[in-house]
Amino acid sequence: MSEETLIRHCSPTLAGLKTGNLFGCEYPTKEALYQEIRQFNHRLSQKGVRVIPLQYEKQRALIYVYRPERLKQDFDCCAVCQILKQQGYQNPDIYQCIAKLKQRIHTEKEFPHEIGLFLGYPPEDVAGFMKHAPCKCTGCWKVYGDPEKALQLFAAFRKCTECNLRKFENGCVLEDLTVSA
Repeated sequence: MSEETLIRHCSPTLAGLKTGNLFGCEYPTKEALYQEIRQFNHRLSQKGVRVIPLQYEKQRALIYVYRPERLKQDFDCCAVCQILKQQGYQNPDIYQCIAKLKQRIHTEKEFPHEIGLFLGYPPEDVAGFMKHAPCKCTGCWKVYGDPEKALQLFAAFRKCTECNLRKFENGCVLEDLTVSA
């Protein structure tokens, strides 16, 4: 997992525009992956960003990059808590919820749709997706609530990623592209 991979897949989170991002990456050994994750956490923790693996499968890992403080704020929302409770999350503590999410990813046949809440998606969009309602538009996620606001966010995320990749190609390092919490 390279700096470029993190920037390519997680710029909106690094820039403080989004709660979290997910991406898959290959790894040679779990120990090598753990070492890379430790290094990224050492570099990014003072900026309020955490990197954790959620799943391992056949030399591929699902990586979650998130801002814990922002996730706590998201989970203070009644609609978010209601969805989580419906999915079996008993405690709104983000670390217990992440542990439960990891367990659900590992044990459930279907990918847990509430993961959108961990990424900062609007609760009405997560709930609409879970109900298989007709969506109003699609971008970084399927939108069931406010399409105009979502389209603005999608454009901001895209612009942020393009800008950060350009800066990285011109010599900026990960820490310089990561906003402090």
